[in-house]
Amino acid sequence: MEVFAQRPTRIPPVTQVGREIQPDQRQTGNEGTTRQEGEDQQGGRRKLIDDSTQMVFGPKTTLYFFERDIKRNRLKKHELDTLLNNFHYYEPVAKSGWKYQDLGNIGTAAQSVFYQAPVMIGTTSGFHAYDLYHQSPDSIKYYDTKSPFTNMELFFGGGNRNMMDLEFARNVTPKWNVGFTLNTIRARKVLNPNRRDDNQTVKNAYVFQTSYKSDNDKYLLLANFSRTRHVVAEQGGIIPPSVDSTSLYFTYEDAKVWLRDASAIDLRQDYHLYHEYELLKGWQVYHVFDKRKQDVTFKSALSSPSSNFFDLYNPERFNRLDSTINYNHFSEWRNEMGFKGDIGPLYYNAFAKFRTGRMKGNFQVDPYGFDELSIGGALRGEINENWRFEAEGEYLIPSAFRINGKFISPFLEATYTKALYKPTAMQMLYRGNHHRWSNRFSNIGLDQVQGVIKADFKRWSIRPNLTINRVSNYVFFDENQQAAQSSGDAFMLIPGVKTSFNVGGKLFWETEAYYTLITGDGADNFRIPEIFANSRIYFDSPMFNENLFIQIGIDVRYRSEYFADAYSPAMQQFYLQDLQQQRFGVAGYPVFDFFLNARINRTRILLRYNHVNDNLLSVPGYFVTPDYTGLKGLLDVGISWPLFD
Repeated sequence: MEVFAQRPTRIPPVTQVGREIQPDQRQTGNEGTTRQEGEDQQGGRRKLIDDSTQMVFGPKTTLYFFERDIKRNRLKKHELDTLLNNFHYYEPVAKSGWKYQDLGNIGTAAQSVFYQAPVMIGTTSGFHAYDLYHQSPDSIKYYDTKSPFTNMELFFGGGNRNMMDLEFARNVTPKWNVGFTLNTIRARKVLNPNRRDDNQTVKNAYVFQTSYKSDNDKYLLLANFSRTRHVVAEQGGIIPPSVDSTSLYFTYEDAKVWLRDASAIDLRQDYHLYHEYELLKGWQVYHVFDKRKQDVTFKSALSSPSSNFFDLYNPERFNRLDSTINYNHFSEWRNEMGFKGDIGPLYYNAFAKFRTGRMKGNFQVDPYGFDELSIGGALRGEINENWRFEAEGEYLIPSAFRINGKFISPFLEATYTKALYKPTAMQMLYRGNHHRWSNRFSNIGLDQVQGVIKADFKRWSIRPNLTINRVSNYVFFDENQQAAQSSGDAFMLIPGVKTSFNVGGKLFWETEAYYTLITGDGADNFRIPEIFANSRIYFDSPMFNENLFIQIGIDVRYRSEYFADAYSPAMQQFYLQDLQQQRFGVAGYPVFDFFLNARINRTRILLRYNHVNDNLLSVPGYFVTPDYTGLKGLLDVGISWPLFD
């Protein structure tokens, strides 16, 4: 019989606005069952042979880890997650906690609702609209398996919005593992499809990865290769009724859209290698190599009816009159070398990094090139898993840097980040058929303080948190769809709270909410809803003698009304609306979803009905971006099926 103490504790993750930090003590995987034969631990791994001498393979014998933990000498091997919690959040925007603004369909252009501190202080391409759907090399899982492992996840969204994830890994030898993943999206247009397979998004992505450790445990190698081809049929949004009186919002399949023959392609390819060697006990040298490229293309005819969209929003024709074909190629090479080690409870790291790359467009005479040399390091002091501090820094010679400090205790977590980072290559130099500029922007400055108070108890938890940002010299895309730099600072005060309550170990209520106040001369360059909230109430219990585990409940999410950024498909960027014209306010609207998650043995299934309150309120639906509606009422079905032999 299962008792509550064996159930995974639902403690809200520590939240940094727009992303989550997982507490060290939070479980990463649990089958939700009572202890079985053969579950005795031996050296941190469950015993592989039960009393009947049969091999016992499963989530506890298939472990994974990340490169970032290896690099920081904090190797954590995680068990596979078979929890039901949040399983119905299968698409990327939902997995983020709905903290992204997209175009109302899986795989469409997306940007974070909240301001994000930069991870890369050097030059990036600037084409980030599809970052959410790309698996970066530092997020790839490496496995240690006692048997061949295969995981298949299939999601059949209403309206033919489908996704497939296939994962395989196996140990060739006890210290050499190989594997691959395959991810696809086939999402039919939500607005005005003309046939069953009239897809808005077609994504094909795969990753090959391997990890190897020498017999004497001194040498470790991690390597992966990934390729993603993401194709989106751009529609330009719904034609506003003010432009065409016969065009109506919230008609979905019958909506009138601007573009029928426009497409965007984002092709990415990464080669990544990390390896280290232990010279002396507790002291390692390491090397990181990356070779990356990104090809971004936008194509559209400029004949009628597509010409009406460009005549209204992008009237310039700098290169071609009959069609637009914008192509940009970004490539980079990176080499990082350093050393690291441990002295008692103190971890240290020092490195030097060199990056070289360029951005080249089909209408550019000369590419935008860069060579960047940086040095940096990190320190970590650790009393135990509950008490530690971390500090890291990087200096990009001669004028950019990033320092970050973190304090972690059982009751409080606090971080401070100060950075001066470069604008993107696209913001500095761009030549397209409808847009062009050449800029000399200053580096962007950031001061950020974040903190969370952790009050966690057996059946309830409350975690107040606060984020304070000061952003100076911010670079953005203005009302004229031009790259621009703010002359003033923006100050953001974002208090929030995450709560979790349960009654009898079966009824749960979880909530997160944020209030955003922006002031300063640069405040108008950020469009963030004043109130952002998600809440969920659900029943969670085993049934039929623990042969079936279910979650059933209701999700609700809400953003207060704000002038959300509009989207330009020609340059694949979100840009500010003109507040003087007050063209389009994305109204505050609560969205209710019904969900049912279930697990039989190790197989999980989901049912989710999106937008239960469709056409039940004073307005028939909601918008996520100007002229792009959110989902109507649709039923989604999904299954996750892991195999361990």
